[in-house]
Amino acid sequence: MEANDLARTGKPAGNTATAWLKIIALVFMFCDHAGKMLLPNIPEMRLIGRIAFPIYVWCMIVGFHYTRSVPKYLLRVLGVGLISQPLYILALNHTWRQPNVFLCLFLGLCALWGIREKKYLSHIWAPAAAIVLATLLNADYGWKGVLLFVLLYAVRDSRRGIAAVMVAYFLFWGSFYSVTKSFFNIPFDLKALDNSLYLPLASLLRTETYALLSLPFILVRFRKDLKLPRWVGYAVYPAHLVLLYVLELIFKYVSQLHIR
Repeated sequence: MEANDLARTGKPAGNTATAWLKIIALVFMFCDHAGKMLLPNIPEMRLIGRIAFPIYVWCMIVGFHYTRSVPKYLLRVLGVGLISQPLYILALNHTWRQPNVFLCLFLGLCALWGIREKKYLSHIWAPAAAIVLATLLNADYGWKGVLLFVLLYAVRDSRRGIAAVMVAYFLFWGSFYSVTKSFFNIPFDLKALDNSLYLPLASLLRTETYALLSLPFILVRFRKDLKLPRWVGYAVYPAHLVLLYVLELIFKYVSQLHIR
């Protein structure tokens, strides 16, 4: 067994090259949003996009472990979320009642802070409050996203624990979604797989279950990380929304020219 599995140190056992991980997550997130805005006839792009969120959660857990100031970390996350919200509404056709993913990331960090500090039983009420607020505020990924923070943080120093939690949790998370018909153009009705006989196979064909493809990126350690200014990691989220919106306008303009 690995040393991290024998002695629980609290230090993240997975990939800590967060600059690389954020770029990888950005690519998958871009595919997800481009699949919604530009290429809706290619649903596989939305499925591939499921990879992004768990990677971002892991990056936040690593950042939480190493940050010198949790309040400043929380303010940065909250600030980017507020700046990005108008762009999120404009680009993805959402409303103010549909917060972007940074609200879920903010609440997840609040839950971890409470768990670590253990002040006035904060390790109990902080994650509970974060889960309730994620539901009431309609946070992207909702209570399931916040719970992923808590579960991954609990096993952060065990690679086997990370793998076990990810597999179990995303099979569970996938059960909230319908069976996908996207891959392989399977000719028969996949709804038949929802019965108890084929339930294990159905679980592997559900939309959110594809988030498990993020597991190798989280577990495999990179030898070196990129050296990027901190602001770059935060700026890429609003920047990719602007880029997608511009591309959407170009697509619409070109399509109108073809119609004429």
